[in-house]
Amino acid sequence: MQRYFVEQQNNEQNEFIISGENARHISKVMRMSVGDEIIIVHDNTANICEITAIDQEVTAKKTGRTIPSPEMPVKVDIACGLPKGDKLELIAQKATELGMHALVPFAAERSIVKWDDKKAKKNQERLQKIAQEAAEQSHRTHLPEIIQPVSFKQLVQTFVNYDAVFIADEEDAKLAERTSFKQKLQVLDTSQELRILCIFGPEGGISRQESTAMLEAGAQTMSLGPRILRAETAPFYALAAISYEFE
Repeated sequence: MQRYFVEQQNNEQNEFIISGENARHISKVMRMSVGDEIIIVHDNTANICEITAIDQEVTAKKTGRTIPSPEMPVKVDIACGLPKGDKLELIAQKATELGMHALVPFAAERSIVKWDDKKAKKNQERLQKIAQEAAEQSHRTHLPEIIQPVSFKQLVQTFVNYDAVFIADEEDAKLAERTSFKQKLQVLDTSQELRILCIFGPEGGISRQESTAMLEAGAQTMSLGPRILRAETAPFYALAAISYEFE
């Protein structure tokens, strides 16, 4: 069954009214008919619904059946120093498939790319669409939010919102002795829902000044092994490790 994320709550008749691109996809692309079933995800719940009307808008009624959530038991936000090219699009797509809760791009000291404020909303909407398509494909019940880029200072100020903040520092990979990421995850208190922030630098990595500032603000390094990973690869490694440890 096709899966669609909707923001508007169902009405008193337990019907969802689907409009815009989702409605066009149902009627024009999938060529569905009244009586067909689809999955509508609202408020982190995947509802199996039956289409009752198709026009400019599509009406779908709840059947009372739902699908269990595949979400990770921890919320993992990914903060990335703005990378070059289409790497942020790749991160938005694949990190969504791997369970990311939100993506926070930030202007790192070594970021070559500068986010054009005039195109900020358009760029954000493009990344959000990529994340939505990935969430539908991977049967997520949570649609990761793509945050507009923040400054390094603004990023550090968000640390208080997390139970743990980890930074991927390539200098850590060069150490002869490292505390494994697994060991750091195992000491976290899982008696409540954890919220974790994982921070990754751009192609040039995190600067010494940034690393010092984040460690002083309560972050800790995470060891992603002895190899130096690309900016777009490191987030996937971390998400896979977290998934393996908690799921």
